[in-house]
Amino acid sequence: MLTPSPPLRRSFRTWIVVVVILFFNTTSSSSSSSSTSNLHWAKKRQQMKEKVRHMFYHAYDNYMTHAFPHDELKPLTKTYTDSLSELGNLNLQHLPLNYNGSALTLIESLSSLVIMGNYTEFERAIRWLSENLTFDVDTRVNLFECNIRVLGGLVSAHILATDSASSFVGWSYQNQLLALAEDLGKRFLPAFNTPTGLPYAWINLKYGVMEKETAETSTSGCGSLILEMGALSRLTDDPRYEHAALRALRKLWSMRSSLNLLGTTLDVETGVDSFYEYLFKAYVLFGKEDFWKMFHSAYLAVQKYFRHGPWYHEADMRTGKATYWQLTSLQAFWPGLQVLVGDVAAANSSHREFFRVWEKYGVLPERYLLDHQMLHSTEKYYPLRPELAESTFYLYQATKDPWYIEVGEAIVNSLNRHTKVEGGFASVKDVTTMQLEDHQHSFFLAETCKYLYLLFDDTFVVDRNYIFTTEGHPLPVLSSWHEKLPEAYNPTNWTFLKSEKHTGRASAMSMQLCPATTLNTEGHGGQVGESACHVLDARGDHRCLSHEDCGVEATTCRRRSCSVAGYCGQWLLI
Repeated sequence: MLTPSPPLRRSFRTWIVVVVILFFNTTSSSSSSSSTSNLHWAKKRQQMKEKVRHMFYHAYDNYMTHAFPHDELKPLTKTYTDSLSELGNLNLQHLPLNYNGSALTLIESLSSLVIMGNYTEFERAIRWLSENLTFDVDTRVNLFECNIRVLGGLVSAHILATDSASSFVGWSYQNQLLALAEDLGKRFLPAFNTPTGLPYAWINLKYGVMEKETAETSTSGCGSLILEMGALSRLTDDPRYEHAALRALRKLWSMRSSLNLLGTTLDVETGVDSFYEYLFKAYVLFGKEDFWKMFHSAYLAVQKYFRHGPWYHEADMRTGKATYWQLTSLQAFWPGLQVLVGDVAAANSSHREFFRVWEKYGVLPERYLLDHQMLHSTEKYYPLRPELAESTFYLYQATKDPWYIEVGEAIVNSLNRHTKVEGGFASVKDVTTMQLEDHQHSFFLAETCKYLYLLFDDTFVVDRNYIFTTEGHPLPVLSSWHEKLPEAYNPTNWTFLKSEKHTGRASAMSMQLCPATTLNTEGHGGQVGESACHVLDARGDHRCLSHEDCGVEATTCRRRSCSVAGYCGQWLLI
């Protein structure tokens, strides 16, 4: 048997020591680097949280000083506008003569105050609203806007006040906000007294539906009422509000085309809308399987007819053919919804395109022409909208990728650089010149500042289940609000998960899988969950005449293509 000479043995031991030391140093270096990186991002989030807090209070304090109790602040002139009757009223018709505001911005700020931990100001605001706010006013308002801003703000704040009652000093909360919400909800009900159940878009808070009121309404106006009115019914044990909103939603769904598409103003043009958002969130909040079935069908139709790479264009609801290749700033909410659904990869792809446009102009223009890669000729403004910040928050929560912290930082810096003035934050009238407009919208405090703050400090949502309305008002997900606890999302989108205790059904969405992956954890049995992005081929035999006849793979979220032989498949990957 050969043995190494003593010098060779010493050399061999030396190499062992060197390897061990190198391994130890590499591991220590990696651990140290990771720790340093974590500390860097923790410090960054803390710094940015304080920046956003200062932004919020700069806007809030100026509103309280120069505009309260009117609706919204005019930051350039440090005065006010009573704008509740103007929301959605593009032609400014039928404006009231003696309306003096409803403290709209204060109502919209309530949940933000709680999220930032300011219970003292929250209590002070509730006291003022309890003693002074009335809806017995002769003013014509847009049902959708008043619902998401005022009713949603009051319902959410009532729930938060109930949870926060122990934080109040020397005062007892007695459901005053709920009483105000119920009064407002009753004033909404006459709008639903129509042959179809679809509500009028406009309602006079004092006198109901006015004579010769326009019958034109919108998809969002009919389909984005269920969260607030459903929550009001659960809180008051009065089913009328939920039933009215549900009847309208179901009627609206019955008016879809054969492609499962809906128009934006009940006509033939269609695009992504808060209607889709409310279908999914209503399912989570109330547990009705009907909501999921409607959403799933609508979502597949959106993926099939609207999606073009990372973008979503508008289309004809009857044919599915593209009509307008344009981005609107409101569409930036869509990646956030996709995160909730489970399509994180698709959400990330779209979000990055929105952010590229933001970087190009410094803010996100209201309308951007995708086919020409240029601004719309007239809609060049940016009214401090929150949707990109909202999607950034959701994507960070889903991925914990610090890149989204950098995106949030860029948004905060842009807002401070371009829109901050001595009297608050002003809307941008023209993104090419950064000319400002004398308006600080209430949603800047309700949503924009809130989502940016949550991006950097998510304490409010840790270990809690909340659904945020389209106006950013949090509603808790409570089992007591479910008529029955949902077991599955949809029969076409579940697998059986077996364990010793029970057999349950789960989907890619309930397991937060996208693209769908093999469930290798114990008890999952190696099942494959189907992703929500799955779009079926047009024909069951997978024959095709063009790429449009092919769908999206369930397991990879990749679009299939049509081969020369006329069959759908992932041929581009071969």
